Amino acid sequence: MTTPVATRDEVVAKILATPRPGEETILAFYEHRLGVISTDPRLMLMPVDDHLVHRGDGVFETLRFEDGCIYQLEAHLARLERSCAAIGLVPPEPLAVVRERILDVCRAAGEPCGHVFVLVGRGPGGFTLDPRECPCASLYVVVRRFTPKPERFWEEGVRAWRVSIPPKPSWLAGIKSVNYLPNVLMKMEAVAHGAEYPLCFDEEGNLAEGATENVAIVDASGNLVIPELKHALLGTTLKRTMALVEGEIPVVVRPVPEAELFSAREVLLLGTSIDAVAVVRYNDTPVGGGAPGPVAQRLRTLLQADRRAHATPLHCPS
Repeated sequence: MTTPVATRDEVVAKILATPRPGEETILAFYEHRLGVISTDPRLMLMPVDDHLVHRGDGVFETLRFEDGCIYQLEAHLARLERSCAAIGLVPPEPLAVVRERILDVCRAAGEPCGHVFVLVGRGPGGFTLDPRECPCASLYVVVRRFTPKPERFWEEGVRAWRVSIPPKPSWLAGIKSVNYLPNVLMKMEAVAHGAEYPLCFDEEGNLAEGATENVAIVDASGNLVIPELKHALLGTTLKRTMALVEGEIPVVVRPVPEAELFSAREVLLLGTSIDAVAVVRYNDTPVGGGAPGPVAQRLRTLLQADRRAHATPLHCPS
């Protein structure tokens, strides 16, 4: 069988006619090279020769907006800037402009809630690993439909599993790069064991992080204990939580061996999509009494209140 060679118009027609998985979740997107926003998910394409695609040479951020307001926009932009600087990547537009692009795409999505995916790549230009192939960095902003989890997610808590995948090396862990293959493998392994959330540990047996979440425990003394971030990314939710509980709950940053998960009052996951949720079962053992505790509930309440008070409106008040 011979593969047909199509004209430009035929290819465009094929693109528009071919369904793609998950297209119903895509609300709007922007690509810097084109300079426009589109709401047709079948046109959401990324050049194969962008080094972000074939070399993992890029960084990203995931944000959340709810009730017409985007949460921690400045914190995410600051981390995006740090990640770009760490790999010598200059975004194609200043961060102040990227900020406006994010707001524009959110507004174009036409819904009050959504997830925002911002990617900055080395850019298209070739298929080697040499960045000199790329005359200009790439920028993509995608808004996806956000379906809030039911309340029972927080009321019942979640199950976590220790995976065999090691955490990223310290020099890479602090960069939010698009190289998430270890994270994908962590997720696969946890799901294979009937758990939704994986936890990884460093070579000394100390807790590092989840696939896309930070982890914390409440120890016997009532301290909120954060594992050392040598092999973990400091999440915007974790960082904000630490500020919100100041003066209310003591915060300690130190190594956390696995045994402490079983003796902890509570084990918590923190992230953009979940706020704070309790781990009530680790591997096959109940932890934290087998039910969400008061600290998990308190952290979620604080984050919800902070979002209502300080999130950035998508539309300027008239």
